[in-house]
Amino acid sequence: MTAAVVVSAVLLSGCTDTGDTGGAGAEDTARAPGGGGVSPLDNPDGTKSGLGPIPKALVDSGAYELIEKVRTKGRGPKTGYKRDKFGYAWMDSADGVPLARNGCDTRNDLLARDGTDIRHRSGSDCVVVSMKLVDPYTGKTLDWTKKKAASVQIDHVVPLSYAWQLGAARWDKAKRRRLANDPLNLLPVDGPANSAKGDSGPASWLPPNKEIRCSYAVRFAQVALKYELPVTGPDKSMMLRQCGG
Repeated sequence: MTAAVVVSAVLLSGCTDTGDTGGAGAEDTARAPGGGGVSPLDNPDGTKSGLGPIPKALVDSGAYELIEKVRTKGRGPKTGYKRDKFGYAWMDSADGVPLARNGCDTRNDLLARDGTDIRHRSGSDCVVVSMKLVDPYTGKTLDWTKKKAASVQIDHVVPLSYAWQLGAARWDKAKRRRLANDPLNLLPVDGPANSAKGDSGPASWLPPNKEIRCSYAVRFAQVALKYELPVTGPDKSMMLRQCGG
């Protein structure tokens, strides 16, 4: 199977691709000890590394309260959904989101944001060709190279087809492009775990790594609130449950 086919198949599922066009090197100053991610409560714009656990003291006062603010609505039909309704992947020209228009594409921006021991293609400050990634979804440390590109995929935390069914079908193109390229909604993760998620909401799929499930629910809520997007009732109930509700 060609890389282009892999890209198309994953994108149509509502998640993301394994493609490569360009990317920027992000600083590691926000990275948690050991290369793991930052708590979503300390990373409201998604520019810091990955997705780390939420301190227990903040689960009730921060995480649960944030999820409570999310509206609920029934999930509508998928009629009319196409990945290109959210712009091409991975466009550097989605205005209004961090890391846009920096000369490097969204995918490589995210690999550089979350990876360690990063190596770029010779002559490029953008294209990541190898790195280590502490995958939040499985808890595993992945040694990634472009030769096995599909082993790391970029997940849309709120899948694009899910967003389409919950209201994005009525958004303008600019807002859809922001959602698709906003680092708040994007995580480099284990490829098989991401493929298993598809376009599921939290009621149907949660990360295998139980330590990160409250953080995942909070990140899902952060994206929903930023884009004034509701979630289904079962999804909200499951999100609350992950943070003690």
